Amino acid sequence: MGLCRFGRLVKGVGVGRRRPFATSSSAAGGDEMIVRGTGSKSLNLYSAINQALHIALETDPRSYVFGEDVSFGGVFRCTTGLADRFGKQRVFNTPLCEQGIVGFGIGLAAMVVIPRSPLQAKGLLLSCIRDPNPVVFFEPKWLYRLSVEEVPEHDYMLPLSEAEVIREGTDITLVGWGAQLSVMEQACKEAESDGISCELIDLRTLLPWDKDTVEASVRKTGRLLISHEAPVTGGFGAEISASIVERCFLRLEAPVARVCGLDTPFPLVFEPFYMPTKNKILDAIKSTVNF
Repeated sequence: MGLCRFGRLVKGVGVGRRRPFATSSSAAGGDEMIVRGTGSKSLNLYSAINQALHIALETDPRSYVFGEDVSFGGVFRCTTGLADRFGKQRVFNTPLCEQGIVGFGIGLAAMVVIPRSPLQAKGLLLSCIRDPNPVVFFEPKWLYRLSVEEVPEHDYMLPLSEAEVIREGTDITLVGWGAQLSVMEQACKEAESDGISCELIDLRTLLPWDKDTVEASVRKTGRLLISHEAPVTGGFGAEISASIVERCFLRLEAPVARVCGLDTPFPLVFEPFYMPTKNKILDAIKSTVNF
């Protein structure tokens, strides 16, 4: 998945990978319409996160950044310039101990948030930092430099625990989060060419997740497909599936589909076989609609 930040604020490490990214065709709607306007700049995801951290430290003296390598910018440069501007008492390195950092930073997390794009990342990260509850904020690593869009330079926040319908449809509901949204959108576009209308929802917050938005969509379409990179067994898609079946059992026209990672470790060379790709999602869309 990527780096994660906690409450007021922590960093982890990881290695990214390249894959094509396409911003949602509906990116000009919803929350983006609220924050767009004058003073925007084309930013990638890591730059948007860096900008949000600058704003957080500048506007709240109680905020601080600690973690591995953060004082000199971090492996992915997300904390570049923070120590020089705000001092080493507020931006400092910790020993190499991820479990200790997480425990010190959050205790027990009340929220889990994963953005899909730079604009979303900045607004959601500022909301996480300012929320009174501890929050784990995951950053999809391969989007750090591949995902680029116009991001307002001013201070703004996006709502937590509110899913966003980024593509409306009538035949099937697709639910995902983070980097997987770009893959799912590609599948939606190909399904549309076959006459299948897909509604695509970005969950954004996994805990607590927006059950009402997903339920309303499934009651409209009668079908649900969930996709995430984690293995299918024990993945969060199972929780979504169980909850929606409880709420929409009499409305469902097909079993809930899950297109996820495989239940097995894999070497990097076999990653294409492991990942929930566009074609896997497209096949599941067709089989669910034709059930």
